[in-house]
Amino acid sequence: MTTSSYRPRNAGHDYFGRGTYLITLVVSGREQLLSHLTAETGSGALTGRALTLTPLGEAVEQTWLRTPEAQAVHGNRVVVHACVCMPDHFHGVIEVLEPMEWSLGDIIQAFKAVCTSRWQRLQGLAASTDRPISVNLAEAPGWLREKALQHDSEGSLIRSLSKKQRQEYYALVGRNQQPLFDDNYDDTVCLDDRHREAMIAYVHDNPRRALLRKMLPDVMRRCLHVRIGNRSYGAFGNLFLLRWARKIQVQCHRRHPVSGQPYEDTADYASQRRMWETAIQEGCTVIVTPGVSGGERLMKNECLDRGFPLIHLQKEPIGAFWKPERRRFDACANGTLLILAPWDLDAMGSVGGVPSDSDYSRFHNLNTLAAEICSFYGEAKIMADHR
Repeated sequence: MTTSSYRPRNAGHDYFGRGTYLITLVVSGREQLLSHLTAETGSGALTGRALTLTPLGEAVEQTWLRTPEAQAVHGNRVVVHACVCMPDHFHGVIEVLEPMEWSLGDIIQAFKAVCTSRWQRLQGLAASTDRPISVNLAEAPGWLREKALQHDSEGSLIRSLSKKQRQEYYALVGRNQQPLFDDNYDDTVCLDDRHREAMIAYVHDNPRRALLRKMLPDVMRRCLHVRIGNRSYGAFGNLFLLRWARKIQVQCHRRHPVSGQPYEDTADYASQRRMWETAIQEGCTVIVTPGVSGGERLMKNECLDRGFPLIHLQKEPIGAFWKPERRRFDACANGTLLILAPWDLDAMGSVGGVPSDSDYSRFHNLNTLAAEICSFYGEAKIMADHR
């Protein structure tokens, strides 16, 4: 097998073997080169085309669709299931059908190189690595001056440089001579057939999601650090829900303390649920829960299905490019959901002697935070905001 320079996102995974992956590539500098969002609306809903590709976006899409053919030449059997060229990034789903001599990283790097070459041809330039080294020699480091002055045609081409040398060279030249995409990329490993269908649906739904975030900025905010009381959270959704007059925590045992039945199957749970629903119907009530136990999860899902106001606490962090799955995304778009992810959750301490980094302690600590959120009345302080 060849050795790939790519450092896999999932340590221990066999990137030479069979598998399906959701690939995300980001245009360097987040330049919006691949497409334009075309926000057409009617009666408050999205209509018509959500995305218009640029000539470069069309070239990238064509290159992706030709990946199976290009890889077959090297003896690699792959298929591509979906792709979308967003303005400043690319998503694609690729499946490896049988073990390869190449790794997934090699295939993606080859795809990126072809995309860069096609971008540069659209600008009237020679392909990226086949151009002569061209730089202001007076400002260039010594090793680059030596390379540029070589008379051998092979030696004076960009492809004669090492990866590290290439990065230093690109920093000295204009953007149009640099690679189209960032060096790194993200890959999500498919778990099963259902997960693969969800990946494909996510790719197809990306333009609609981007338009909703653009059209509804107040209820689709992503904030990396929001100060609520004495704690900091990542947040996505409608921050105004924090200011509602009444917030009710939904917290349930997994098992009834007396009968041992699943708590959601008991009369006590049914009574509590009627109380929560009555409070919601009376207005000015937000349900707050991590939705971990069966009963909590049922109430969380009812809020999502019926459009009840909900603050959902999750253990997964919210980063600069994090987005929820479609169901919660749509609830955010409707203004009925705020997702909070506490920073330093593991620092809250152990519960019942169970280590703080265990799911048991995390879920109990999330319920502690839910209680704090319910008692919070005031303005959340946004420390770092990424829309």
